Amino acid sequence: MEYEKKYQELKNRILNITNDDFEAVAIELFQFQYEFNSTYKEYCNALKIDTNYITSSSEIPFLPIQFFKNRTIKTGTFEEAAVFESSGTTGSISSKHFVKDLSIYESSFLQSFTEFYGNISEYCIIGLLPSYLERKGSSLVYMVDKLISLSDHDNSGFYLYDFEALKNILELNEANQQKTLLIGVSYALLDFSEKFPMQLNHTIVMETGGMKGRREELSKQELHKQLKHHFGFNEIHSEYGMTELLSQAYSKGNGIFNSPPWLKIMVRELDNPLETVNDFDSSPSLFGGINVIDFANINSCCFIATEDAGIVYADGSFEISGRIENSDIRGCGLMIV
Repeated sequence: MEYEKKYQELKNRILNITNDDFEAVAIELFQFQYEFNSTYKEYCNALKIDTNYITSSSEIPFLPIQFFKNRTIKTGTFEEAAVFESSGTTGSISSKHFVKDLSIYESSFLQSFTEFYGNISEYCIIGLLPSYLERKGSSLVYMVDKLISLSDHDNSGFYLYDFEALKNILELNEANQQKTLLIGVSYALLDFSEKFPMQLNHTIVMETGGMKGRREELSKQELHKQLKHHFGFNEIHSEYGMTELLSQAYSKGNGIFNSPPWLKIMVRELDNPLETVNDFDSSPSLFGGINVIDFANINSCCFIATEDAGIVYADGSFEISGRIENSDIRGCGLMIV
């Protein structure tokens, strides 16, 4: 297979798919990445996968997400345009996502945002992401910065610890009935809402990330309960994404996420991480470890076994229940360290 020809063909299709052609594209991407991604090929070979017998997405091997911490995950050979890096905890090894083409990432998050929330230019976009801004290589900061640049609103921007200025902007936007998106890391949203509780009627509050060691960890239910109380909301929105992905899913309430057409969430057995579960005939929902197919990862790996546990519903929506205990997915105790 000629790499460049196949790459260009797949690149032109990955963000323009329908449900009808998802399976076919997934199989093509699997074959493409098996051939041109050395780490993924090594992993599949260690599992003794016969690629000729992969006929559905549920049969595709999912690369444990930890490999992004100790391997350079690339499909093909390229000089990266950017390296996105996870925050991690103090002393831990960060994941690195080597990005060949930033236009794919931008198209992914812009198309997805428009699909779920409409025209970006109509919003005032406010980022409350101090822990992300205080380090380099955050894919979330890159995304929000781009949304800010496209928002066509003078008050769009990042607000670090200037809660007074943020309060004033939100009050002004509310008075003007200006559509606003406040996207923030969980601990910062809690800190701000406790200091400046207010009734927000024209603002979407979207939480992402977590406490980052800054506050005591809370369940999503408790976090949302407190934010709804302080902001007078019925629902808190959420974003599901990570350094190792180039696509996001969104929840508009109740912790139920929906994905763009090129992102699919599946579950695997908790006691057998190599077994993907995809049988909705006997149940409207499936619980297990979260596996992700992200077509935007065409230049890294589209098939990732995460450390999250959750529920996937027959309509493709999903919930995240939490982290899997002792969640290092070693995948057969592999040779890859």
